[in-house]
Amino acid sequence: YHTEDAPVITDAEYDALTQRNLAIEQRFPALVLEDSPSRRVGAPPAEGFAKVRHAVPMLSLAKAYTDQDVADFIERGRRFFNRDKDLDIAFTAEPKIDGLSASLRYEGGVFVQGATRGDGAVGEDITANLRTIADFPKHLKGSGWPDVIEIRGEVYMT
Repeated sequence: YHTEDAPVITDAEYDALTQRNLAIEQRFPALVLEDSPSRRVGAPPAEGFAKVRHAVPMLSLAKAYTDQDVADFIERGRRFFNRDKDLDIAFTAEPKIDGLSASLRYEGGVFVQGATRGDGAVGEDITANLRTIADFPKHLKGSGWPDVIEIRGEVYMT
């Protein structure tokens, strides 16, 4: 799908096929293959880029397709934050903007390295690429930043 950086189907089509695969695997666990897409995150790092090993695995959030998926997400959040079921939890949902998942490492508030998610354990070093983006924060504003901070999110350009 993304291995050659030239997808032949849309993200929505890929998501639909992924959901179909998961449904089949849940119904027939004996059919789950060792290299099933359900058993991995992201894609192997592309050739031509230096590799970066993530200190903490860079995982992906699960998508929510149904009301039950959202309810399950809220329940997992309650358990994670040890919140009572009677307490309100507020969150914001926005349309998904598809970009490049990236991990940004700053030392002393100065950007030192950027990496893609890759396969979750090892990503591609995109430091030089990120430095070419005019609005990319090369220095964090303000003071009091930890000696090392890693910020993860999506990089996208319009």
